[in-house]
Amino acid sequence: MKQSIFGRVLLLGAALILAAGCSTTYEYGDAGDVPVYDTDFGATDLQAVADKMVTSLLTFPPIVQITNQRRPIIVVEKVKNKTSQHIDTESITDTIRTRLLRSGKFRFLDKSTDSQTIDEIRRQQEQGLTRQDTAQQFGTQEAAEFQLTANLSEISQSKEEFWNKKKAVYYKFTMNLKNLRTGILEWSDEKEISKLEKDPRFGY
Repeated sequence: MKQSIFGRVLLLGAALILAAGCSTTYEYGDAGDVPVYDTDFGATDLQAVADKMVTSLLTFPPIVQITNQRRPIIVVEKVKNKTSQHIDTESITDTIRTRLLRSGKFRFLDKSTDSQTIDEIRRQQEQGLTRQDTAQQFGTQEAAEFQLTANLSEISQSKEEFWNKKKAVYYKFTMNLKNLRTGILEWSDEKEISKLEKDPRFGY
């Protein structure tokens, strides 16, 4: 009986060691000690993209010159997801817009609330509950001077051998600032992120 229990313990220990030796690991392709749990685009990547883009835009010399004189009005379009993943690009958009707004350098139009704005102005004008000399009117809102757009794309490559499996995912986030009056692209930048997945087998 004792030998049976001892044998089971040995088998369990061997199984745990084998499982640990064959566990999947994830890491960034470049520098960084940030824990990576998979190759999907995650919260850490969102923060990296936001930091890079906001800093780049705020320090670009022509933009610095413009924002030193006044606070231009910008409309931010939702980031286009060109990857194979379901990514909350609205969250990326909101983070970048919030950080730019908090810099005090820009003013923003929020198109996401246009339908609510229309309903409220119509309510003030038509329901008879608001003094008409204080009711808001259509056609009085400011127009955007610049349009901020962005794309998130992905390239994925896999290699599988008998003793090893590797997967590399490359993300590229590109953002552009367009002058709506002239059509000129005033600023553009990109952030690249590379992630590697290693799945060693048989402890290799």
